[in-house]
Amino acid sequence: MKMAKAKLVLENGAVFEGTAFGLIGETSGEVVFNTSHTGYQEILTDPSYAGQMVVMTYPLMGNYGANEYDIESSKIWASGLIVSELSEIYSNHEAEFSLDEYLHSQGVMGIDNIDTRKLVRMLRTEGAMRGVISCAELGDDELLKKAKSIPEMTGQDLASKVTTPASYSAPAEEEHAKFHVVAYDYGIKRNILRMLTAAGCTVTVVSAQTPAHRVLALKPDGIFLSNGPGDPDAVKYAIESIKELSETTENGKHIPMFGICLGHQLLSLAFGAKTFKLKFGHHGSNHPVKNLLTGSIEITAQNHGFAVDPNSMPENLELTHLNLYDNTVAGMRHKELPVFCVQYHPEASPGPHDSHYLFKQFIGMMEEAKA
Repeated sequence: MKMAKAKLVLENGAVFEGTAFGLIGETSGEVVFNTSHTGYQEILTDPSYAGQMVVMTYPLMGNYGANEYDIESSKIWASGLIVSELSEIYSNHEAEFSLDEYLHSQGVMGIDNIDTRKLVRMLRTEGAMRGVISCAELGDDELLKKAKSIPEMTGQDLASKVTTPASYSAPAEEEHAKFHVVAYDYGIKRNILRMLTAAGCTVTVVSAQTPAHRVLALKPDGIFLSNGPGDPDAVKYAIESIKELSETTENGKHIPMFGICLGHQLLSLAFGAKTFKLKFGHHGSNHPVKNLLTGSIEITAQNHGFAVDPNSMPENLELTHLNLYDNTVAGMRHKELPVFCVQYHPEASPGPHDSHYLFKQFIGMMEEAKA
């Protein structure tokens, strides 16, 4: 592992000196922290991290290596990885290469030997900040200027940058598919497709910009709205398509819709609610959520920087899930239409199966609509 000095400079002027790994060079983005103990490959390859550099709060990373299977998309979308200590050795029966080698092969920069406790406390106090990691012999003032020049996350449509360029199909695992689901790719994760196909669905994945009439032409039994990065309010084309789809009927019935994370936010905006930027976001695999319909507590995986304003929810939307960390909206459903959504990842299995019932709920809605 090559050793090179590096600096992390935040927009508030804070400077952290450490050691570079992965690609040796320079990178930038909004700095956020993730409280997961494991899962760094899934985190790095989650398209929802586009434009962000991730600080892992757990001190040791890389000790189980990396492989080609534990990825959630075609590449690493996070622009940088910040850790306290990178393990130079790894041991796992599935490991194919080290975390350092994986980042280097993907052209992504990391930095370790950073006081991540101090950094995370700063982010919790002041909020997520723009930052630059650099190995160049640059002064702190010059790097600070670079950090301040990074576009802020508010107002950015990043779904259009991470979405699939062309539609594709994921066939059902069963011989005869029960349902046909059209999934909007705002930054979809592979395990979501695995969950849907395992439930007997053939999934047609379409780009974020696909208009409603093209989705309807595919004759879907259900519509899935995926996770994704950026500011939901900036994705106007998606909001308009969702609104049109929610108003459309097939054989006198509305098409069931299920949204997660960005899909949850876009669905809420389509029905008239508003969103706002969280101070430091929710990123981790240990977030408790209360199901208000059953009273049960789910341990969830979350990754988002925006949330739905509960005071803006129209009367036709019902709050179904509550984030117990800060009492923000974690899920809702329409009171009349077969439409529901959650602000977390039910496919990520931190519970490990606490939230799998949501996919069964979606299947049930499609069965009822088809009956």
